[in-house]
Amino acid sequence: MTHDDENFLRRAIDLAAKARATGDAPFGSLLVGPDGSVLAEEHNTVLSDADISAHPELKLAKWAARELDPATAAATTMYTSCQPCGMCAGAIERSGLGGVVFALSTEQLTGLKPPAAAADVRQEGPALFDEARIPVEGYYR
Repeated sequence: MTHDDENFLRRAIDLAAKARATGDAPFGSLLVGPDGSVLAEEHNTVLSDADISAHPELKLAKWAARELDPATAAATTMYTSCQPCGMCAGAIERSGLGGVVFALSTEQLTGLKPPAAAADVRQEGPALFDEARIPVEGYYR
């Protein structure tokens, strides 16, 4: 961890504090380019935007996929106040970003939150493989 990494993480933490001050969940992120410049910053706006996907990491991954060429995206680093959730981690991977540096781990974050009831979403599958594979087969070659 370099001095610059620590400074970028502190900025992510400042963005998280900004989110909390505006009534949203306390998460913040920034995307740093290959030359060390800050390309974009975001904070959580899930409540203020009434959008369950308005996580800062997801917003930055979408921005990068739209605005950066693949080589530049691959040379970026996202700094974020907390380890990205599964949704955001998937978006980061698909956007081609070069890496993520985070302050709090998921385990540390969980330790700071009150106990939550387990989600009880029923899932069934896999099913209809022969039919479902037709639109997918060959796409990832």
